[in-house]
Amino acid sequence: MSDVLNLAWVVSAITLATPLILAMLGGLISERSGVINIGLEGQMLVGAFTGVLVSYLTGSAVLGLAAAVGAGVLCGLVFAALTIGIHADQIVAATAVNLVGAGLTAALVPIVWGVDGISPEVARIPAVSVPGLSSLPILGDVFTKLTVLDYAAFGLAVAVWWLLFRTHLGLQLRACGESPEAADTAGVPVRRLRVVAQLCAGGLAALGGASLSLATIGLFVASMSQGRGFLALAALLFGKWRVWPAVAVCLLFSLVDALQLRLQIIESAIPHELLIALPYLLAVLALATFVGRAAAPAAIGRPFTRR
Repeated sequence: MSDVLNLAWVVSAITLATPLILAMLGGLISERSGVINIGLEGQMLVGAFTGVLVSYLTGSAVLGLAAAVGAGVLCGLVFAALTIGIHADQIVAATAVNLVGAGLTAALVPIVWGVDGISPEVARIPAVSVPGLSSLPILGDVFTKLTVLDYAAFGLAVAVWWLLFRTHLGLQLRACGESPEAADTAGVPVRRLRVVAQLCAGGLAALGGASLSLATIGLFVASMSQGRGFLALAALLFGKWRVWPAVAVCLLFSLVDALQLRLQIIESAIPHELLIALPYLLAVLALATFVGRAAAPAAIGRPFTRR
């Protein structure tokens, strides 16, 4: 068991938690504003593909990250135009984002690189060593193997928590998700804030996808997110639309995911298919047994029209 549960497992778990946390934060901002966003999976794939494409063309992973965020913001803008602009059904619009994101990125791979389903390796985000932390006993080695995106995910969690629950802007955003009519009466620009929330959600989800392709793997594989956008949504629901409980659930999912990967490496007797399904089985179990009546924003999924 010590061959499995060691520092490498911890590093792997943190790395796998990064895209979940980033996508979850995007979903949190969106749904706190009152807009259901199950399109995180498609936005992650768009970010993953765009990041690799730009990194391949320029040789710069930093430019790839910037382009990925930009592509995610564009996806958020399209989603906002559909759901806030013309009041399209939010579930249907988000499903369309997922389908287009998965289908378009998979179709573009052979067009760009001439190979079905997988890109060549590209410039990656390197690991960074944190002075002071890297010299700690036992855990110090962990802080030499994480990338700036791993640290940024937790930093952004702090920023989103502070924004939503410690600022006047965050109060206005949450009011849009609880009672948009009352917020509008108080002078809050409900539609504008909901649009901004979708742009932020798209950018964060795409950044999560780019962390997979540019930091974890170093290439793009069709459908490489493998349901992580839905795991992020499950963490959001399990965490009852609160930052830190949802972050904790993301870490739990990633610990199980890292465990199944290491069990595959050591050729465990557990069937391969069951190992792959472990994080998703845990998500279903958690949602079915422990969530109960989650306190969703009161106006979530309800279009707002100013009268």
